[in-house]
Amino acid sequence: MEKKLQELENLKFTRSETRPGKATVYVELTADTKAPAVAATWARVRNMMNDIKGDFPKEFAGFGFNDSFGDVYGNIYAFTYDSYTPQEAKLWTEKVENAVLQLPDAGKVDLIGTQDPVIYIEFSARKLAALGLDATTVLNTLADQNAIVPSGVIRTDQEKVMVRVTGSFSGAEELAATTLRVGDTFFALSDVATVRSGYVDPAKDLYRFDGKPAIGLIVGMRTGANVQAFGAALDKVIGAMAPTLPVGLEVHKVADQPKVVEESVNHFLRALVEAVVIVLGVSFVSLGLRAGLVVTMAIPLVLALTFVVLDMMGITLQRISLGALIIALGLLVDDAMISIETMISRLEVGESLEKAASAAWSSIAFPMLSGTLVTMAGFIPIGLNSSAAGEYTISLFYVIVISLLLSWIVAVLFAPILGYTFLPRAMKHHSGQPGRVRRAFHGVLRTAMRAKWLTVGATLAIFAVSLYGMKFVEQQFFPTSDRPELVIDVALRQNASFTATDAEMAKLDTWLATRKEASYWSTYVGRTAPRFILAFDAATPSDNLGQVVVMTPDLAARDSLKAAVAEF
Repeated sequence: MEKKLQELENLKFTRSETRPGKATVYVELTADTKAPAVAATWARVRNMMNDIKGDFPKEFAGFGFNDSFGDVYGNIYAFTYDSYTPQEAKLWTEKVENAVLQLPDAGKVDLIGTQDPVIYIEFSARKLAALGLDATTVLNTLADQNAIVPSGVIRTDQEKVMVRVTGSFSGAEELAATTLRVGDTFFALSDVATVRSGYVDPAKDLYRFDGKPAIGLIVGMRTGANVQAFGAALDKVIGAMAPTLPVGLEVHKVADQPKVVEESVNHFLRALVEAVVIVLGVSFVSLGLRAGLVVTMAIPLVLALTFVVLDMMGITLQRISLGALIIALGLLVDDAMISIETMISRLEVGESLEKAASAAWSSIAFPMLSGTLVTMAGFIPIGLNSSAAGEYTISLFYVIVISLLLSWIVAVLFAPILGYTFLPRAMKHHSGQPGRVRRAFHGVLRTAMRAKWLTVGATLAIFAVSLYGMKFVEQQFFPTSDRPELVIDVALRQNASFTATDAEMAKLDTWLATRKEASYWSTYVGRTAPRFILAFDAATPSDNLGQVVVMTPDLAARDSLKAAVAEF
């Protein structure tokens, strides 16, 4: 399989995990693979596997593909059930699942922690021998009786009637009472075997909430939908379905990505507002009331135009785009300040207000454009980044470039109009004598120009020191997590049984119940948690694996619990 996959042009590497009866192959594509090409690549992988299917032995059961491995389930609900069987709890949870699927923005919705009902038949070798039978013959007879076969159609002049043969088994009691015939021997199945209903043992995986058995409802969102609007609609559906559940079946919210996004966006919006206030304050202090008012009015105008263009391009407000606005905020007022300063200087030398306003276009428009383009050019590497990181940062490039270009347009077209409206028609010329700050700057500048080679050498030395100091700066794409969840991975030896893993996870549940740092927690046995955030990496399900996701009140409690887990 991996040798065949080497034919993919955009293959980065393959990784396989092989266990008795099952092999899992992970396919990683190169970072420069464009998003539209991913689906086509997965379709080609399917075709490639079908091409080599004939080379496998006859015992080969077939391929299974999971190309939705990266899907994010931002909302997770736990349904704990007290005094109900797992099958009863599943039926009630499926009703909630069906209601969630009716939401227009609902994406992939699934259940985890369900247990499949089965019927166990335990034969008695002594009783079989007494009747001269063997287990294989009895099982074949059962299969023949329970087979689903066409039963025919009765046709009349007026209608046709479908014929259905009864006798299929619906439960353990009916199966045990079934009369079978092998040769000339008639007997009930209960005469030779013990028949009981139960669940697959050991289970494929288990899910618990706060140490209680539960079924998890994991909900994804449709691509392009608004996560906050979807979260509100989902809460409304769950709130409407919760009262319809029987007593003892309770709903608990485990993961709430819309709330996390809302808090994150609000944090950046607060930072954006603070940045706007700071820029406005500096404008009023440095330029005066009227000139500062003109610059103040230019800021919301540029932001409004930027939002319009971003909406047309399909760029949403998220951490990267909001952070880019904060970065651009200090840059987009430069052109407006230059325009107003030019008007003020022209008014001070006696020019008319109309001529001073026109100078913003006739004398400084293209020099300002050159400076703006140079600033924009500094962000071109981000825009040309074709790696996986570029998918996250591309909105940073677009927001800064768009806002800076619009700030130049506002500075040369709208700022002069605002200045013409709010500035006085004549302004008194300031004193021609330089102040102390300017005199000090002139002294430093003259000294640097006289000792030009020393200045160049000092500049190069400082630049070299800065390059050397870069290696002491921590480099990472994703910042340290500020989420309060603590993820505890549990891995027993490779040949550990599911029962042994479940026992260890139960011990961890009991210990967590004594910790005040844990608000609530979810336990996964035989698998890891679903991908509830994009950066979360889910491991291959296995009997020896388990995971606990603990929600803590704050980062201090999270770090305290992390230290306690290490000692445990």
